[in-house]
Amino acid sequence: MYLSKFTDYSFRILIYLGNNQNKLFTVDELSNTLNLSTHHIKKIIYKLAKNGYILSSKGRNGGIKLGMDPQNINLGKLLEITEDNLNIVECFSTDNNTCNLNNSCKLKPIINNALSSFIIEFYKYTLYDIL
Repeated sequence: MYLSKFTDYSFRILIYLGNNQNKLFTVDELSNTLNLSTHHIKKIIYKLAKNGYILSSKGRNGGIKLGMDPQNINLGKLLEITEDNLNIVECFSTDNNTCNLNNSCKLKPIINNALSSFIIEFYKYTLYDIL
């Protein structure tokens, strides 16, 4: 199982901002420091700002900084906000499921429990815990 680049980069950006809470950053600075494309960063910044995780201001004195106390940023919630598709097997998708074993499959609940455990583990931690 892989997390999307969007989720991975979201974690990286928040960790970096959390470790530098007294500074404003531009997209270009984040891109250079984290070695990520500005295109990805702009999309992530938009989503994180929309959900209150970061503050983003435009203009000459603008920039990006953490928008919440790191203790209030739950990693599980962040994972669910940033990860669009946690369908780790085809049968989890209502749109693309072609598996004809779906009604009698005993593997699907095991995979579902494993995925739930994975997500629950993230919910145990905040950004503060990993700074």
